Amino acid sequence: MRIHRLPSFSSCRPIVASLAFLGALTIGTEARAGVEACGNIHVEANANCEVLVEGGCEAQCVPPRLEAACAAELTASCEGQCNELPSVECTGSCQADCDAQCIVDPGSIDCRARCEGSCEANCDAECGTDSECHASCEANCSGSCESSCQVAPPEATCEARCEAACEGSCEANTNLDCQIDCQAEGYVECKARLEGGCETACTRPEGALFCDGQYVDHGGNLEECITALQARYGIEVEGYAEGSCQPGRCEGEAGGSVSCSVGRGGAGFIPFALMIALFGAVRRRTTG
Repeated sequence: MRIHRLPSFSSCRPIVASLAFLGALTIGTEARAGVEACGNIHVEANANCEVLVEGGCEAQCVPPRLEAACAAELTASCEGQCNELPSVECTGSCQADCDAQCIVDPGSIDCRARCEGSCEANCDAECGTDSECHASCEANCSGSCESSCQVAPPEATCEARCEAACEGSCEANTNLDCQIDCQAEGYVECKARLEGGCETACTRPEGALFCDGQYVDHGGNLEECITALQARYGIEVEGYAEGSCQPGRCEGEAGGSVSCSVGRGGAGFIPFALMIALFGAVRRRTTG
């Protein structure tokens, strides 16, 4: 109880040969920083992430597995009214404790990890066993810490990282009640909408992404999202082949492997000249 007050024309499969696609033949999207590429979903550093397809995938598209994605979306939509709350002077030992650790080991302070750890410590007390409340609390912490820690990158002084971490945690706690109440009103509509999106993703060749059982609404940027998870947390996504087939083109990462089978006459047909160019690129790579 919450205790808070208020198969289609194409298919892809891994192959042994490694493909290096020429820039002129590849259309890609530059990966966005952080988990913004994953719809701003809150992901733990030790999360288990996997790509699922078809029947077993669709069975995962149920409301409890959509909460984290909805919380990320609703946190952003509630920021306007919640960020207008009067500022609160932060008290306590956060800064002093962090500064003391800087003296002992200056390199040990990770702004975002410390900020989220401090902030999320309040989620159990605030939410009890209410899973939606927990998702809202964690998403609120994640968003506030992300914003605050941007001004204190790893090369900043230890004291600057401490200050940013403490300010981010304090701001999140200040807005927490507002965020939880505001988000509570939007979960039903959000879950209904994302359920359809999740089921649709399951029918596509690339599949749907889940982290710790929660659906990741990456907005059609699966490769960018996976790249961001790998860059930030070192997460290796299960069931993911480095490369994809999309209507009218094939693409893959250098050093990765991908095989694209496309039917003739369909939207995804690869012209013969393009196939020769790709074969030539592979042959030069393997014999050069």
